[in-house]
Amino acid sequence: MLALLTLAAGFEAGGDALVRSGLHAPTMQARIAFMAAGAVVLFIYGISVNLPPWDFGRLLGVYVALFFVVAQLINLLAFGIRPALPICAGGILIISGGLLITFWQA
Repeated sequence: MLALLTLAAGFEAGGDALVRSGLHAPTMQARIAFMAAGAVVLFIYGISVNLPPWDFGRLLGVYVALFFVVAQLINLLAFGIRPALPICAGGILIISGGLLITFWQA
């Protein structure tokens, strides 16, 4: 389950990164290629996160935390942007909230 959610977060953040790259690509051919690849990856994300028969509302906390971590890694590796202190502080809150939603036994 955790591996599939991490993979889905990678597809979502990666697809977004491809579309972002397409918006800023130097040629029309590169723009179309990046955006088409982004559309395919985001479609795969939609399937991967919705196909399993899980209570996604319950897993949403861990998914949002995973998405934050994966998105920051992609932002660093693909665009060279290091998270600033406010992003790190907010990330701690996101991850804390994800853990709370996931592990609080009501």
